[in-house]
Amino acid sequence: MNQDYIKPDNWSIIEEEFDKDKVKSSESLFSLGNGAMGQRANFEETYTGATFQGSYIAGIYYPDKTKVGWWKNGYPKYFAKVLNAPNWIGIDIEINGENLDLNTCIEVTKFRRELNMKEGIYYRSFNAVLQNGTQIEVKITRFLSLDLDEVGIINYQIIPINKEAKIVFKPYLDAGVTNEDANWEEKFWEPSDVNYSENKAFVTARTFKTHFVATTFMQNTILINDAILNITPTAVVSTTEKVQFTYELTVPKGEKSTLQKIGGYTVSLNHENTETGAKKVIEKALSLGYSKLVHNQIDAWAKIWEMSDITIDGDVKAQQGIRFNIFQLNQTYLGKDSRLNIGPKGFTGEKYGGSTYWDTEAYCIPFYMATKDQQVARNLLTYRYNQLDKAIENAKDNLGFTNGAALYPMVTMNGEECHNEWEITHEEIHRNGAIAFAIFNYLRYTGDNSYIPEKGLEVLIGISRFWHQRASYSTNKNQYMILGVTGPNEYENNVNNNFYTNYIAKWCLDYTYEQIQKVALDYPIDHKRITEKVKITEAEVHDWKKVSENMYFPFSKEHDVYLQQDGFLDKDLIPVKDLDKTHRPINQKWSWDRVLRSPYIKQADTLQGFYFFEDHFTIDQLEKHFNFYEPFTVHESSLSPCVHSIQAAKLNKIDMAYTFYLRTSRLDLDDYNNEVEEGCHITSMAGTWMSIVEGFGGMRVKNDALHFEPKIPKEWEGYSFKINFRNQILKVSVNHNETNFSLEGDNSISVFVNGNEILVEQDKLVTV
Repeated sequence: MNQDYIKPDNWSIIEEEFDKDKVKSSESLFSLGNGAMGQRANFEETYTGATFQGSYIAGIYYPDKTKVGWWKNGYPKYFAKVLNAPNWIGIDIEINGENLDLNTCIEVTKFRRELNMKEGIYYRSFNAVLQNGTQIEVKITRFLSLDLDEVGIINYQIIPINKEAKIVFKPYLDAGVTNEDANWEEKFWEPSDVNYSENKAFVTARTFKTHFVATTFMQNTILINDAILNITPTAVVSTTEKVQFTYELTVPKGEKSTLQKIGGYTVSLNHENTETGAKKVIEKALSLGYSKLVHNQIDAWAKIWEMSDITIDGDVKAQQGIRFNIFQLNQTYLGKDSRLNIGPKGFTGEKYGGSTYWDTEAYCIPFYMATKDQQVARNLLTYRYNQLDKAIENAKDNLGFTNGAALYPMVTMNGEECHNEWEITHEEIHRNGAIAFAIFNYLRYTGDNSYIPEKGLEVLIGISRFWHQRASYSTNKNQYMILGVTGPNEYENNVNNNFYTNYIAKWCLDYTYEQIQKVALDYPIDHKRITEKVKITEAEVHDWKKVSENMYFPFSKEHDVYLQQDGFLDKDLIPVKDLDKTHRPINQKWSWDRVLRSPYIKQADTLQGFYFFEDHFTIDQLEKHFNFYEPFTVHESSLSPCVHSIQAAKLNKIDMAYTFYLRTSRLDLDDYNNEVEEGCHITSMAGTWMSIVEGFGGMRVKNDALHFEPKIPKEWEGYSFKINFRNQILKVSVNHNETNFSLEGDNSISVFVNGNEILVEQDKLVTV
């Protein structure tokens, strides 16, 4: 654990002191989002200390030039990134002629931030003594509306404590922003129009190259002691990219002055005329009023929590961790728009470009399937179907593949590959397998047989054509191999026969063959349409079978385990426990050359295959592989602890499962990897949910039925979660003595507990 300033609390993230060294970390942890936009928890007022400014709009990106020292065929032309959007939260504040700036105040006391996850509202308060001796008490409330998802609200209140104060609020909009991670220090927004009237202002800007248009807007209301003043700005400063209003108030000692600022974005993805759209959105917000907007926010989050909450009794840090993870997942993606996806940092930072990775299919889809309705997961699958043509182009143009072979990008915004490291772009091809697995997982969980004939089969065929062409025949071993890859463990590049990659390739070929036969039998019209469209033949499918049936997997007879890849045993196999702690994390302390030559595993690799395909292996095989690989795993990927937690629970290593659970659930809150100031690890948070539901709850879907093997850590008194399984909502509650099941739905449901079938009926509690 590297930080412990966040106070344990069941429903809130709380900070209770002002520490300049923690500002950037807190900006990540207290971030806000509503699926359509999000922002780091930057101060509204001027702050001249170290800060990482960030506001982001879903679906808006820029193709930043790839920064490499040389060029090779197939390199992506750009590294796409989420853009720091124009700033709408800014409020410069003068008090008796001095700027309010916590970096320069004589004293800051009673500083407190609270991110109330139950309500979806962020609170900040402090007392300050300015250089001019004025003492003030400040309270700020901020939220991004779920009800009107283009709107954010700030309620900024100042009370002079020791004397009357002339308070000047200067709210502004500013499109002159840059990205923290810009490779070439360039600007991405081209302002085109600035308009204002009365208390409203609009700055319209267009992104260079991608030509997204966004209107950033604000509407300001001034209150004294909660009574609205009928005033307009005393001054307006307007440039080509910024507009700022000035409101001057004389406030007696002890009285409240408040600026309520409505702000946000309307974008060309959703509006023909973004400024007209902004005016309509402001009118909607004003017609509701501040109190109603707050009420609607609390109500909207209550509906989300009703389905997605996980309760943990007797362990506040574990409870806070899982709720933080669930909260951030819902802030990032709500499933309303199939054009959108889930970036590894969500709306909390710029690292990884804000793009779509294989994390969505491998980790996020199970969470969204079980806590929303199946349409949300279907939208995530549709996102990839809509980009199939780009995946085929990627394989053709960058790798020279033919015949409709599809390589989905490792990183994407619009279906094009936009990652700039060859060992990931060209070698981390296992992402194709995760996309196919998500189709299988969706069908297994939802029973929605319509998706594969409608869309999924075309994706599976493109992926299988890729695997068929990517495999090489070895005359030496008389088997097929996949050479020159990087597995999920990115601490090994350009290896041959990565077990996970080879295994998922074989599975993809077999599964696609099986689905072609099934569609031919059950959906002959779709089968005819698809086979004519993609021009697939029996001979081609037969060739796939030759590859899948003769796939090579490196294996150690000595250890009785599949090897992570060829040559793994040639490494100096020193376990992590014997590694000098001052060398951790190795990705920050060692040269990349040393990392690649070490046996250390960044995240579950061989074990990832055992997680996806658990039913293909015996419990004894799982235990042997877990015991062999876990000692070499440094868990320096956020995606690692959750898989290990699930498998440790399966193996009845409950203390170990609990340790891994805490690590994944509090990865950011406790900043295990010393990097939270760059943003939170959003996609791995879905793995945290899985570590409870699939780990301790032991939930699996087999033969169209839910199976559970409930377990509980000794640190907990009990826990509960809900599952939306085929439109039946099942609540599972576990304590040390029993497991209780209850059902919200029209029909009864059979579930299996430790292999025994039980019937759960509506509104009847069943205890096992």
